[in-house]
Amino acid sequence: MVVRQLTAIIERDGNGYVSHCPELDIASQGETVEKAKDNLREALELFFETASPSEVRLRLHNDMYITQVEVAVG
Repeated sequence: MVVRQLTAIIERDGNGYVSHCPELDIASQGETVEKAKDNLREALELFFETASPSEVRLRLHNDMYITQVEVAVG
């Protein structure tokens, strides 16, 4: 089994949380941050179990950079 590190962006959405993996554009949700993260992990594992190698290559964005930018406001 290969273990791969992927990005999980989690943000509040109403009474719950939405989790998103930008490398594969896969999302999930949950009532808590941990549940949203767990549900995203499950969605990603199901994707890798069912997707063909060509679909994985097509969807996978390897050069992903998460950073902050400074902007002038007002």
